[in-house]
Parts: sequence; C-alpha cells; structure tokens
Amino acid sequence: MTTIIPPYLKPGDTIGMICPSGFMPKEKMQTCIETLIAWGYRVLPGKTLGSQFHYFSGTDQERQDDLQSMMDNKNVKAIFCARGGYGLGRIVGDLDFKKFEKHPKWIIGYSDITALESHLFAQYNTASLHAPMAAAFNDGGSENKYVQSLKEALSGKKADYNADGHTLNKTGQCSGKLIGGNLSLIAHLTGTPSQMNMKNKILFLEDVGEYIYNVDRMMYQLKRSGQLAHLRGLIIGRFSDMKDTTIPFGIDTFAVISDIVKEYNYPVCYNFPVSHDTENYALKVGLKYELTISPSMVHLKETGN
Repeated sequence: MTTIIPPYLKPGDTIGMICPSGFMPKEKMQTCIETLIAWGYRVLPGKTLGSQFHYFSGTDQERQDDLQSMMDNKNVKAIFCARGGYGLGRIVGDLDFKKFEKHPKWIIGYSDITALESHLFAQYNTASLHAPMAAAFNDGGSENKYVQSLKEALSGKKADYNADGHTLNKTGQCSGKLIGGNLSLIAHLTGTPSQMNMKNKILFLEDVGEYIYNVDRMMYQLKRSGQLAHLRGLIIGRFSDMKDTTIPFGIDTFAVISDIVKEYNYPVCYNFPVSHDTENYALKVGLKYELTISPSMVHLKETGN
C-alpha cells in the first residue's frame, strides 16, 4: 500500500506550533519560531505554548483541543510539536481525523510525539516527520546539519545520510518503509490501535534516561509480541543518559539489544544519529528507504513511498 505523503511546504506556508505533551516555557521556543520564519514560513502559535497544568502544557482537553484545531485548520500545512515529554497517549485515541484525512499535513517531532506518528501510520497510512523540536534550535543549534535536515525534509528533499560503523553492526543491505521512534513509546503502544505493523519494515529506535534493564524488558516485549521477527532491517540510534542499577546489569545497552536480535538475519546498525541529543537527523516515518551497512559505514537513503 502506498503511503500518503502530506504536501511539502512552500515559502509562505503556515506551520502551527503546539505543545501536546509536557510543559515548556514559551521563551525557550522563541529561537525556533524566529528560525522557521527566517526559513520563509509563517508560524501560528497554539494555545498550549507556555501553558502549564502540573507536568503538562495544559489539561488533557486543552491539549487535545489545541492539536485538533491545528489538524482541522486548512491553512496550517504542518504541525510542529515544540517538545515531547509525556501526554499524547492520553489524548490520541480521542482525536478526530476526518478533516486531517482530507487535508493531510506533516506532524513534526520525536520522543512522546512517537505516539501520534505511530497512530498516523497505523490507522491512516500517513507519513510524518521524526525530527528535531524547539530546544534543538537554541544556542546556535539551528545552524547544525541535524536541524538543517528538518528544513530540507520540509521542502521535499530526499534524505541521504552517512554514519560511522560500529563493532556490533550486522552488515548487509535492505530496503523498505521506515518506521519507529522512541523505544519506550513503541513498546507502550503494543496491543493498541496505534501499534504499527513492523512486517517487512526498517525499524529505528532511540531512547533517553532509561535503566538498562528497562531496555532489555522493552526489547523482549517487542520480541515476544512478534514485532522483531520479520523486519527488513534495524537501526539502533543513540541511547542517551542511560542508568544502571545498584547491582549492575552486566552489559551495556547496545550489547543488550545485540543479544536479543542475534537470531535474526536482517542487517542491524548501532549508534546511528537519531536521538534525544544534538545528533538527530530528520526521518520520514512511513516512506521507503534503502539501508546499507558495512563494517566502516552506514548509509541510509530515502527512495520514495
């Protein structure tokens, strides 16, 4: 089935900016807003920017209404999620996608935004952008190649990325639709209507601030539910700020994952630049890519839909 690709952006198009999950002070989004305008776009601020209700950027209803308003607005050509955190899983099942289906638009973000991007592909076969969010634009970040990869993706340029090899890499070449995101969210969505079908897909995963044993548990959840058995390939991104227990788990995160997927024949790479850190390339979830893994290099190239 051909993935539905929202229209790419043109100069003068409007990007709606919202916080559908955790709270973020509005001043920390200012550089991002100014950069998007400098790129030639208009920015429509949502009501959740700078809003706070406990941990969240508003009550569930306020965040749902803000996202729904942007989805329904025909003048909004993309929805930029300023930050992740936690909260989309509480509202994604209550969203109405009728108008969105008629006028699809790019959803941009990562981390908790994985819940929405996964739901879009699982239920509506629609592509989205796993890409840097507002904080990445601060302190000169708007000029780095990772934020610039978002600019290029929005305009329709096909991704073509190289990364260093890793000692645990399983070499090979594959092609297929690229899906994935934050491991915690991918595991959390298992068994829900937002769970993506991983068969014959290239899966990418990243995470932050987890205990090593949690990664082991989540990867076993994906394995035992059959989601890892029929992949075309596996891309393991950065696992940042990992923690260990008082009694050490005994091996590091990449070794944990390598052990769990060792029985599969598909190519696997580690430490690819998709992460909660600066190194976070824009990836179009749901589109076709070609993955080539050699001992010294990884090449990921977008090929179409």
